[in-house]
Amino acid sequence: MAANKEFEPVLVGFFCNWCTSTAADLAGTTRLQYPPNIRPIRTMCSGSVDPVYVLRALLSGADGVVVGGCPPGDCHYVSGNYKARRRMAILKTILSTLGLEDRLWVRWISAAEGPKFARTMSEITEEAKKLGPNPMKSDWSL
Repeated sequence: MAANKEFEPVLVGFFCNWCTSTAADLAGTTRLQYPPNIRPIRTMCSGSVDPVYVLRALLSGADGVVVGGCPPGDCHYVSGNYKARRRMAILKTILSTLGLEDRLWVRWISAAEGPKFARTMSEITEEAKKLGPNPMKSDWSL
């Protein structure tokens, strides 16, 4: 019976307190449906997401990581989202050596975009299902 069970990815989300987390709250309060695969972690700014956090999540067995922040030019901390964009671009090149670059998504979702949050999480979950389980899961998970 377990062989027939569809793979459900475990996704870790690092979400900006001011935009993406607020959009997630809006999606929830308006009862929008999206997959429950995401494990949200609220950060004050997407610029405060250290690439080590993303690596730790992937090496601990997460099937994907989503970094969500304010749209560029609209950061509560002025330039935090630009910092996040630079860091995650560099991290993607590092992840490509491990074959994990497709398991990191960076999305800009403002506080008023609850429907966009729900739609984005559904799309990312489907992409993660197509990728299958994280190959690092069996090697490194604790």
